[in-house]
Amino acid sequence: MTLTKSKYYFEALDNYPYSLPDCLEALNYALSYDPEDADSLCLMGRIYSEMLTDYEKAKLYFEEAMQCNMTNLNVPQYYIKCLLDNEDLEEAEKLIEYALKIKGIDKCRILIQQSLLFEIRLEYKKALEPLKKAKTFAYDQCMIEVLKSREKFIKAKMPKKSKKKTKKKKETI
Repeated sequence: MTLTKSKYYFEALDNYPYSLPDCLEALNYALSYDPEDADSLCLMGRIYSEMLTDYEKAKLYFEEAMQCNMTNLNVPQYYIKCLLDNEDLEEAEKLIEYALKIKGIDKCRILIQQSLLFEIRLEYKKALEPLKKAKTFAYDQCMIEVLKSREKFIKAKMPKKSKKKTKKKKETI
């Protein structure tokens, strides 16, 4: 990263999401210095995904960012979120599998997204597995609390076993 490009990227990041006009101006400057900067492309993808909910346009920016730097640690987590929000579940699953292999990535957050993927598919038991695995990659108390909260939330969504079936079994015996 050149110093000028870094300056504009950090200025854009500093303004996101509170001042989108200033963010976009700085981001456009950063991309004019280096149109293949993965972090700048990722931030542009986040703007389209999180603020404008234009997931197709966001996916284009995330894809370009991934092509420019396959080992970028920032892009996968935001790209996965975009894919999940857009209900591109197969793509999200593939990206999660890939992201978990990237050296240095925050595996805990990726596993939380994997849990969300299963939750969206209504596979609640499967959704609990990544959360348990994520606990081994959580390195602060706050994250442990987030994981416990997610686990409790998913368990509350699980269908309860019917008591009628157990009563009928007792009557037949």
